Amino acid sequence: MSGNLKTKKIIAQATDPIYIGTGGFTIGRVDNTIVRDPITRVPKIPASSMAGTWRYYMALELQSSFKDKYKQKLSDRKDESLEELFDTDKNWIKEFDKNRYARIKCAGQDDESQKTLDDSQSINSGHCGHCIVCKSFGFSKKDLSNQGMLFFSDLNILFFPVYTRVGVRWITSPKLLDKDIVVEENKILTSKGDEDYLNLGWLNLEVNGKHTLDESDLKGSKLNKDEIVIVPDNLISQIINSNLEVRTSVSIDPITGASKDGALFTSEAIPRGTIFCGEVRGFKRVGDDSLPSLECIFEALEDSKQYFTTLGIGGMTTRGFGRMEILSNLKNAECKEQTNG
Repeated sequence: MSGNLKTKKIIAQATDPIYIGTGGFTIGRVDNTIVRDPITRVPKIPASSMAGTWRYYMALELQSSFKDKYKQKLSDRKDESLEELFDTDKNWIKEFDKNRYARIKCAGQDDESQKTLDDSQSINSGHCGHCIVCKSFGFSKKDLSNQGMLFFSDLNILFFPVYTRVGVRWITSPKLLDKDIVVEENKILTSKGDEDYLNLGWLNLEVNGKHTLDESDLKGSKLNKDEIVIVPDNLISQIINSNLEVRTSVSIDPITGASKDGALFTSEAIPRGTIFCGEVRGFKRVGDDSLPSLECIFEALEDSKQYFTTLGIGGMTTRGFGRMEILSNLKNAECKEQTNG
């Protein structure tokens, strides 16, 4: 079956340290390690974390738009118009009629996947299988399963903040920028190129010239080209992993109010200020009238991205981790569009 495919870039900046753990403890510099690319060993935000978190935030935005009297009464929604059901003017909510079946359980893993779509009138039937959330991210019921219309890539580090003697600088490399830039081994490029030597954390490297990056190379981030340092590809992983934030925590005994013996542990995280780059692809099968338009789906992503700046992503969000700002405007941003046969 043919369909339309749209791809949009996601540029994001960490406003808090971000911790997405690998699970369990390890023996080494820190106890709780974070997810890394298996080849480059550079930390990343996995696509699964982005998709799962954004699904919840889209469902949250959709549920908050229902009028109070309809939030828990699915049977009352059947014959009402969308204008009566929702207290909002957002097109992606009012232009897709099957949003009337949505419930908060459309977020997360379906705990009632053995039920059928005919059970959608029950508030406890898990994913409804009809609303824009289920169509965008996929669902699986007893009588029907549908692949989601959205496909996320990992969010990879594009610019990474490092302390230097002249202030914070954001490092990157030719591979991260996807540009054909020549950087000599164990040397770096800066915007001025006249610093002789510049320390990146504990590592002191010779400045071998200036780079010629412009605004388009910053890809919508809030950085200035004067803050960018380009390092060789073979050093980028070492520098990033040597400058991660490491936080020490301890469990508190609720009886004594003091720390528990043997309960000290350390966690690493991607520091605030890091710029990430990834993409999201939307695919709609031609001829399937049960699906919302890609325009509505990207509008929904744009309207629900606000929750990343307040609720965050990943673990330990109640301890000051996780907040992230999505800088891309997914509703109006240019996208690569093609038709697949």
